Amino acid sequence: MLEVRNLSVNYGQHQALAQVSLTVAPGEIVAILGANGAGKSTLLRAIAGICSGRSSGNVTMALAPILGLSPDRIVEQGIALVPEGRGIFGDLTVRENLMLGAYANRARDQERVNFDRVIGLFPKLAERLSQTARTMSGGEQQMVAIGRAMMSNPRVLMLDEPSLGLSPLLCKDLFRSLSQVQKTGIGILLVEQNAKQSLAIADRGYLLENAHIMHQDSAANLACDPMVQKAYLGVAAPAPAALSSTLPSVPATATDAAAIAAAALAGFAATSRQSTADVPPVPLARPAPSSAPSADALIGMSVADLVARAARQSARPATKTATTQPVSVASHDDRLRAVLNEIENAAAQARSQGQTRRAETTSIRKGY
Repeated sequence: MLEVRNLSVNYGQHQALAQVSLTVAPGEIVAILGANGAGKSTLLRAIAGICSGRSSGNVTMALAPILGLSPDRIVEQGIALVPEGRGIFGDLTVRENLMLGAYANRARDQERVNFDRVIGLFPKLAERLSQTARTMSGGEQQMVAIGRAMMSNPRVLMLDEPSLGLSPLLCKDLFRSLSQVQKTGIGILLVEQNAKQSLAIADRGYLLENAHIMHQDSAANLACDPMVQKAYLGVAAPAPAALSSTLPSVPATATDAAAIAAAALAGFAATSRQSTADVPPVPLARPAPSSAPSADALIGMSVADLVARAARQSARPATKTATTQPVSVASHDDRLRAVLNEIENAAAQARSQGQTRRAETTSIRKGY
């Protein structure tokens, strides 16, 4: 229905859009994702005929060219824009705002039908028809703006940042309403800062970066794309596979002492590697021999050695008492706990030594 081919927009020497192409079918929601300044609002304004820049390319509505037409003639072709900031008439009532939307010739015969449809989608407006629009909440004003656009009997509804300034609860209501608008057969071209919500209701999406369409796909695929997740959905990138492959594998259901020790040691080893990776090994003073191994003695050991030591310690046969009865399980766990405490202390000492070493290196480099 709406087809944009090689649309370019220039503001003097600045190119805001470069060879942008997209389509919107009847009853389809298409989301435009992009950072601030990427050209999203310029795209909608150029289609609606209210862009102050110099436009070139081809924009058709139901195969009829519309690029270069006046805004009112573009509305007559079935395209309505809900601009950023709503743009309602604040001193008029809700009813008057809605009726202004039905000014187009294409909407006059359907005024009653469209009015009933808007009230059905936004029941709150039925209670506020005589209320001055500027006295309403932000969410209610957005309902008025969308309702006014729908009163023009559009075939494609374009929305520029409709959730801007709305609370999370009102955002949910808004996107739920847009899904209902879609069911009426109206195509929706949506520019929205809330990428997660827009992709949740959209059928397809385009990525607009630096005035160019960089990628397009189904909304479901875009939502699962790691690049999109990192740039627009606030999802952290997964940990490198190389790091995870070096850690011991411990079954999630393991309950034996050796498996528990392996899991704990893996955490200590990862922390130690991060804190000492850029510091050369520092020889540590050895304490006087004692019956129990010291924390210093554990620092030079590999993770595999530490795990094996904990496993041997936990699997050591229980000593017999004078009555030849085995020591309780609590004593067995105490030995394992002591080993883990030694390992944790060794890791803490290694971190401390690493920090001291880095401070000394920094002082030398600065000439102190």
